[in-house]
Amino acid sequence: MTSQATTPPTSAAAAPSAPSAPMALQGVRVLDLSRVLAGPWCSQTLADLGADVIKVERPPSAGHPGGDDTRGWGPPYLKDTEGGDTSEAAYYLGANRNKRSIAIDIAQPQGQALIRELAAQSDVLLENYKVGDLARYGLDAPALLALNPRLVFCSVTGFGQSGPYSDRAGYDYAVQGLGGLMSVTGERDALPGGGPQKVGVAVADLFTGMYATVAILAALRHRDATGQGQVIDMALLDTQVAMLANLGANYLCTGQAPRRMGNAHQNIVPYQTFQATDGHLIVAVGNDRQFAKFCEILGHPDWAQDARFATNAQRVRHRDVLVPLLAECIATQPRQHWLTAMEAAKVPGGAINDLAEVFDDPQVHHRGMVVPMDHPLTDRLRLVGSPMKLSATPVAYRLPPPLLGQHTEAILAELGHTADTIAAWRQQGVIA
Repeated sequence: MTSQATTPPTSAAAAPSAPSAPMALQGVRVLDLSRVLAGPWCSQTLADLGADVIKVERPPSAGHPGGDDTRGWGPPYLKDTEGGDTSEAAYYLGANRNKRSIAIDIAQPQGQALIRELAAQSDVLLENYKVGDLARYGLDAPALLALNPRLVFCSVTGFGQSGPYSDRAGYDYAVQGLGGLMSVTGERDALPGGGPQKVGVAVADLFTGMYATVAILAALRHRDATGQGQVIDMALLDTQVAMLANLGANYLCTGQAPRRMGNAHQNIVPYQTFQATDGHLIVAVGNDRQFAKFCEILGHPDWAQDARFATNAQRVRHRDVLVPLLAECIATQPRQHWLTAMEAAKVPGGAINDLAEVFDDPQVHHRGMVVPMDHPLTDRLRLVGSPMKLSATPVAYRLPPPLLGQHTEAILAELGHTADTIAAWRQQGVIA
């Protein structure tokens, strides 16, 4: 990595450029004091829907580069116009578009005053500080709701604002383990490679960000109806437990903890990967009719009439007999042979793509899931697009992920502060 200090341009635009169509959250201001992933994922979703998100970051100081920790979580880093590394990590870029960055030191009284000033003019405040940290600065929910009773104050922590674990730091990996996900993820213990396995992306963080988004939108609707803000207490562990979904229900109905099944399904057979002559494919049979069609494709229509396999319940009970029969047959032909036949017969399944293949896929291109954006440091920025497709209020990609403190002066000017005052605060280290 080539470390580069990023001096914010003094002529940064004061506000996001106007989209060509109305946006669902246009006029909503979000003061985002969160960092890393769960909080920023939430605020990026709100920003994609039109909210003006002001990302509050730590100014650079001795021993700390400043900003969201993920700015330095690389490689990989964004490439500049010459192909060299910039200071912006891909991790940070993936969760921070459509936001404006202001760098404020909230440890200083004047920094705290600026946060209060911004909160008084915001609809939502999002934060992921440890429980009690913001209270030390007078920036906790009771203090800010007293200042702005219409504020929706959303806290994201590992374990919530109460309970025996509330003081613990929360990390996605640990929560995947503690919350049960790793007990049902990975190959079966008795097979080669068996044992606990985390999911390949930080799903506890991401799901918490999405649940937080839903909660904030619900709170805004309540606020608009009643004039009252409220506090939202989001916890990674709560989310992890909730997102076990049918597996959690399986346990509560039976008292038996589900175990790891590798690429197989707990409740459906056949619903797993199989090895063809040239690689793996997915078979996702969802009902008995699809199973009968699949048996015809395999040249064994009699399997669908076998009492052991005729219904899904029987297939689950006899999976150790059925799956080897299917595997032996599928192993005789290449993947595309089976995928073409399955598509024609409307039997669900698919290829297993790496990300190069994903982003080269014509359907992914058609759906606009790769978004090029202008960036102050490069013309090479491409981001993963939003999956939200709204007919009347579409997502707009207005701003690239901001440089650290890129919009500090513009945001403070919006609050009515003069250039001389802003310069003095910068000299004192209150802002950057």
